[in-house]
Parts: sequence; C-alpha cells; structure tokens
Amino acid sequence: MKHIIALTALFFVLNLNAQSSSNPGEYMDYFSTEYLQIQKDMWDYTRSVSHGKSARKVEKRRSELIQTTTAAKNKAKRAKGFKEDVRYRDSVILYFELIEIVLKEDYAQIVDMEAIAEQSYDAMEAYMMARDMASDKMSEAGKMINREHKAFAEANGVTIIENEDSKLDQKMEIANKVYDHYNEIYLIFFKSYKQELYLLDAIERQDISAIEQNRNALISTVEEGMLKMKEVALYEGDKSMLEATRNLLKFYQKEAEDGVDVILEFFEANENFAKIKEAFEAKKEKNRTQDDVDTFNEAVNNVNEAVNAYNSGNEASNKERSSQIDNWNKVAEKFTTKHVPRGK
Repeated sequence: MKHIIALTALFFVLNLNAQSSSNPGEYMDYFSTEYLQIQKDMWDYTRSVSHGKSARKVEKRRSELIQTTTAAKNKAKRAKGFKEDVRYRDSVILYFELIEIVLKEDYAQIVDMEAIAEQSYDAMEAYMMARDMASDKMSEAGKMINREHKAFAEANGVTIIENEDSKLDQKMEIANKVYDHYNEIYLIFFKSYKQELYLLDAIERQDISAIEQNRNALISTVEEGMLKMKEVALYEGDKSMLEATRNLLKFYQKEAEDGVDVILEFFEANENFAKIKEAFEAKKEKNRTQDDVDTFNEAVNNVNEAVNAYNSGNEASNKERSSQIDNWNKVAEKFTTKHVPRGK
C-alpha cells in the first residue's frame, strides 16, 4: 500500500542570456518553490501517519496542508503565462487542485474510516484501500506536474539539474515499497487476530455453538494466512515480519485446535457437576446412598481437575498471546525503522 507522494524535486541552471522578466528558469522557479514545499510537507504528514501516528491525531496537520495548498493554488492563478503560454502555469494550478481535493475529500474519509477500521477485517481492508487510492491520486498528480515541468524546460532551453532535495523522491519511492510489504503482511496478521477476538468473545459468553464456529473459522484463517505468506515477496531479503506473523499464526492454530478442547472440557465438567450437585442437594442427608456420595465426590474431583487445567491453559495462552503480539509489534516497528528513510 502506497502512503507517499512521488514528485521529483528539481532545481535549475538559468539561461544566462535571459532577462529576469522573460527568464524561463526564473518563471519555473516561481512555481516549483511552491509545490516543492507542498511535497516536503506531504512527506512529513504521510511519514508521520505511516510511522504509527493515526490520521486523526495529525488532523491539525491536514488542515494546515489544505490551507497551504489553497494559498499556493491562488498564487499560481494570479500568475501570467510565459510569453502567453499558460500550459505550464495551468498544470501547476491543476496539481494544487488535485492535492487539495485529495486532502479535503479522500483524507477526510480516511479519518472517518480509521475510527472503525479495527471493527472487522473488511473494514480494515477498505480503510487500507482508501489510503491506497488517495496515495495513487497524489502520485499521478506528481507525475503530471513533473511531465509538464520537464516539457516546459525542454521547450525553453532550461537545463534541469538535481540537487540534494531530489533525494526526497527516492525516499518516497522506497517508503512506498516498504509499506506495500508491511501492509500485505499486516492484513494477513489482522484477519486471524480479529478472528481470535471473536473466539475469545464466544468463550467469555460460554456459547458452545459460537465457540465451535469461531474455532473452525480461526483454523481456516490461519491456514489461509500460511498459504498467502508463501506468495509474499521479501523486501530486501528481510524475513522478520513474515517470521513474526508465522509464529503468531502457529499460536492461534494451537489455541484453536488444542486450547479450545480444554475449555470445552471445563464447561462440560462444570455443567455436569452443577446437575449432580443439584440432584445431590435435593435429597435429604438421611436418604443419600453411598453411590450418591461417590458420584458427587467424583464430580467434584472432575470439575476441580477441569478447573485446574482451564486455569493453567488460560494463563499460558494469555502469556503466549501477549508475548507474540508484543513481538509482532516490535518486529514491525523495527522493520519500518530500518527500511523507511527518515528526515528530509
């Protein structure tokens, strides 16, 4: 999934024979200064979100970007064409308009979708697709202005040279690839993560039917995830996120196949004990036979064993779950920190 806008940062060698009023390099510089700054601001914004800050938490930054982009657009509209040629100026205006629309509409929707993204796998997938689409629109806008920028330079004898700021474009391209890999694996992780929550909810409600249904669904999502991971291409040979996800899925599989059996045995033993206890206590003490006492004592032993197995298994599962998820988050953070360029 792409979260970064690709737009090459360019500076110029001015035509030495041109006067300032008709210098094509200066004319280009008048516009490029504006959209280069927008590019840098968008890099900061998208990088902040991608490095763990939610879109809602940086909502103020989005509002500031809208104001900056609108001001840049209005400034471009006031400019005249170069020797009556308005194509380059109009392409700059169009660029700002496209960015403005994406910030106002697409990212407003993304902020809303983010609030419900974790409610289901489908909601999370839709949220990520919306971010993809917004990024693609911005990327296309950047490619458009680059084409017009280079075309104007070529038509007017301006030599374009790249300086240190042009590396920003390379950082954006790298970040796009990193987050493509990250999000592909994240969706695999999230599908089983969410399904386990459904299973835990069913266990909490002691709904046997729902437990069996969600247990089978979890086994299915784990198997599906394991198959999908075989098709995931590594980023620069880094297996860390795949391995962390595989370990977590193995835990889910073991929990669904073995751990749930212990829980169901506890529910069965507890239910059986409740029935025997009710029948035992319904008889007066003088009417109780030795078989009644033996049956009751056996039920007590069985439920105690089931309780001990349940508590032991539950404690082990909770520790393992916490450890695996904590490890996944650490690995994911390390992966992005290692591969996503930082700084301008």
